[in-house]
Amino acid sequence: PTGLQGAVCESYNDHRIAMSLAVAALLAEGKTIIKNSECIDISFPGFEKTLQKLI
Repeated sequence: PTGLQGAVCESYNDHRIAMSLAVAALLAEGKTIIKNSECIDISFPGFEKTLQKLI
């Protein structure tokens, strides 16, 4: 089995998809870019800072 690889990912302006991609990116090798990740603020303002505190 191969691990997750970093990639450019589309959130489709869905905060749930964007947050899931952000968590998956923690385990991916290489850089991950999540397009339109600002949509996360709809349900969880400060998500990025909170996630950074956990790692």
